[in-house]
Amino acid sequence: MRSYSLTASAAVAAFIALLSAAPAQAQVSISGRTLPLNAALIAAQTAVDTCKANGYDVTATVVDVSGTPQVVLRGDHAVIHTKDSSFRKAYTVVTMGPIFHVDTTSGFIGVLLKYPPLVAQSLAGTPNVTALPGGVAFKVGEETIAGLGVGGSPGGDKDEVCAQAGVAKAAEFLKK
Repeated sequence: MRSYSLTASAAVAAFIALLSAAPAQAQVSISGRTLPLNAALIAAQTAVDTCKANGYDVTATVVDVSGTPQVVLRGDHAVIHTKDSSFRKAYTVVTMGPIFHVDTTSGFIGVLLKYPPLVAQSLAGTPNVTALPGGVAFKVGEETIAGLGVGGSPGGDKDEVCAQAGVAKAAEFLKK
């Protein structure tokens, strides 16, 4: 049992060192760019409509770069837990994405797979962070300025397709 404790302690220490070594990322827009409300609404509505067209009742949440909800749209018949799921996916992509250089929550899952299970579990257990596909970043150049999370389809991969459709639809507003 003692050797396990030392192994677990070493894994946690490695995890803390990993986070310490990551570049500091202020949860503010570096360039001052933000996602306009009309673009956030269009993105969320497109995500909900895309999933509905495929038979899925979902909720779409757009968060700003600090993880604060900007828009929450619950599709007709979407169940209650989709609100939390969509928020956590959006929050994960804006808070973890810049640190680990990923633009989707499925990309974040790929990062977690590179670490020992205890480290990955600790990272995924960070408050409001989730290891589920369905979150996509809004980017201007290399900068993440917002995130869109979708929850409610029978599989996060389907949620992520809907989120990607929403981000793509709103992309014209980011070119201005």
